[in-house]
Amino acid sequence: MPVLRLENVSKDYSNGGRRVPALENVSLELGEGEFVTVVGRSGCGKSTLLHLAGAMDLPTAGRVWIDGVTTSGLDDPGLVRLRREAVGHIFQSFELLPTLSVAENVELPLLLAGRSGARARAMECLEWVELADVAARMPHQLSGGQMQRVAIARALVHSPKLLLADEPTGNLDTVTSNVILELLRRISRERGTAILMATHSLELIAAAARSIRLRDGRIEREGTR
Repeated sequence: MPVLRLENVSKDYSNGGRRVPALENVSLELGEGEFVTVVGRSGCGKSTLLHLAGAMDLPTAGRVWIDGVTTSGLDDPGLVRLRREAVGHIFQSFELLPTLSVAENVELPLLLAGRSGARARAMECLEWVELADVAARMPHQLSGGQMQRVAIARALVHSPKLLLADEPTGNLDTVTSNVILELLRRISRERGTAILMATHSLELIAAAARSIRLRDGRIEREGTR
């Protein structure tokens, strides 16, 4: 069973009563441990695709399955539960809460889900990204690369089947970007997590097993290496 499946998915928005298509008839599957990049110009539909793949939005037409569950069949609490259990997110701007320590940021998804052992699990994930020694620091005390590794630990703390990354190296220099790239490759290889990543980075595109190019809301080309 694919970790993520989109079948003939379209998404429309309305602008002053006018239909604005963001995605049109997109079909896509990701298996366990598969690392796939999504590329294309700004406005091509990358962000919309990630939102649908992460159950943050519902398609206008077609169906999305995450870990075998179709998003269109869920109410709002069901969608929240699916996101908390099956999906992890990594953002370009890190999205760490500035008033929480590193450990508190990482354990937050577990606390919101009411799961026990949150601090111990957070420390395990920080150890995995080699940042256990900064657990008590605040985000402003970290470098950009450290903040992104903390964000990755947070995204992994609930052991998601699917990891969605939106330009995860966009705010980082080349050396730090390579560190994040290797970490993402380890996640797919060692943890079996499926990764769908929007990026403009040629290095990240080259590192992925498969790349999808979007143009005007449609899949223009798929490639494997």
